[in-house]
Amino acid sequence: MLIIPAIDIKGGKCVRLTQGKMNAETVYSENPVEIAKRWEESGAKLIHLVDLDGAIEGIPKNQEIIKKIIQSIKTPVEIGGGIRDLKVIQDYLGMKGVQRVIIGTIAQENPEFTEKVCKMFPKNIAVGIDAKDGIVATRGWVKVTKEKAIDLAKRLEGLGVSCIIYTDIARDGMLSGPNVKATKEIVHAVNIPIVASGGMSSVKDIESFKGIALEGIIIGKALYTGDIDLKQAIEVAEAVHHS
Repeated sequence: MLIIPAIDIKGGKCVRLTQGKMNAETVYSENPVEIAKRWEESGAKLIHLVDLDGAIEGIPKNQEIIKKIIQSIKTPVEIGGGIRDLKVIQDYLGMKGVQRVIIGTIAQENPEFTEKVCKMFPKNIAVGIDAKDGIVATRGWVKVTKEKAIDLAKRLEGLGVSCIIYTDIARDGMLSGPNVKATKEIVHAVNIPIVASGGMSSVKDIESFKGIALEGIIIGKALYTGDIDLKQAIEVAEAVHHS
């Protein structure tokens, strides 16, 4: 089980939001490159990069700093935020070190497009399912749809999606513990590997996923506040996985 540190970028800085609200931000670093190097040194095998401005505006906004991050580390990354057309996907996947791109809004709104890009890049497309009370939210979490997260996950089955990143919005950035029950339901509903995200507050939270076949857990705010030590989290995840 991978422990995947998150670097959320807004205006070129590393920030964390509370429940995805763009005006509820804390700037943790003016230099996301340094942060990426720190997570690499602590043993991360994959780093989660999010272009927050991109997610809201629907087009990548922090590509320069993202390029710098990728060039300064050897650890592979996954990238999300405003990825809604083929050219952006090709641009990102053309960068050495980008393991996969994460589409969200477009996956919910356009299944044909999703199927097409999954066929073109069979191992490199992940879908972010962001849920509020079990219902999918899109467009940088601003628009709440009428579709259940579990129904969207089932719709993605058979399209060739490499992984689903499931985020519980209500818990994101709250340090209140993850939504284990909802995550478990998604894991059991589909055969696509699942990465859990949102609300991780201590290494005990990693243990709460014991027995659930997750591909990984994304940790954001808790790494920045010091509530979770990345090295320790990686050790705990390996122990949980082997037990």
